[in-house]
Amino acid sequence: MPCIPRLSAPHFLSIALAAASFGAAAQQPQLSAVDLARKNACMACHGLVHKQVGPGFAQIAERYRGDAAAPARLADKIRNGSVGTWGRVIMPRQSLVSEADAQVLARWVLAQPQQQQPPAR
Repeated sequence: MPCIPRLSAPHFLSIALAAASFGAAAQQPQLSAVDLARKNACMACHGLVHKQVGPGFAQIAERYRGDAAAPARLADKIRNGSVGTWGRVIMPRQSLVSEADAQVLARWVLAQPQQQQPPAR
């Protein structure tokens, strides 16, 4: 019969706490899309509505509204960068953004509400 060492109470407690903290870390809540955009400095170049360096998120949403392939294409542009879509402005590669986070960001950008046009005079 194999010899199973007996654990003292402090040993058992430390193992139980380590297991619980590992489980809690694995179940950390996902960041919201806005938090992901802030964490990855998206707003350093993009405004919510209007162009800064790159187009505003509402402008992007408007361009791709109704395009079923847009979420995957936009997620790819987030991770791999692009040039020429909005003129000569370069969207740099964001290789530190995971595939899953790029999908979340793309869906969030494309879900921006349609902007009201000012009335014509």
